Amino acid sequence: MGGSKIGKYQSFKELNVWKESEELAVKIYKITNEIVVKDFGLFSQMRRSAVSIPSNIAEGYDRNSTKEFIRFLYIAKGSLNELTTQVDIAYDIGYIDGSNCQMLNDKMNKIGAMLTNLIKSRRGK
Repeated sequence: MGGSKIGKYQSFKELNVWKESEELAVKIYKITNEIVVKDFGLFSQMRRSAVSIPSNIAEGYDRNSTKEFIRFLYIAKGSLNELTTQVDIAYDIGYIDGSNCQMLNDKMNKIGAMLTNLIKSRRGK
């Protein structure tokens, strides 16, 4: 197969998983901007992990093969798992409150399921 274009989609920006993960990155930036703490390192890492998710989806989308696209989707899943851990740590040490933690975890669970389903659907191609 040639490029990794997915059905009717002409751009990675049309993928729901990209939209959701881009929205998650924006939420992480907003939450970490609102909280002034001494530990900039954790929030910086959270931001990098969050941005990595939609970035890897975008990068993999235009690769030359489905195999390459799937590889980048797995990288996005790895970044998602990093972010999940970082959000839990931020909550455990009191940097983010329970409602933000729950909202972020719900969003991350949704994105994780979407990535898993997209990987499964692309493997069948």
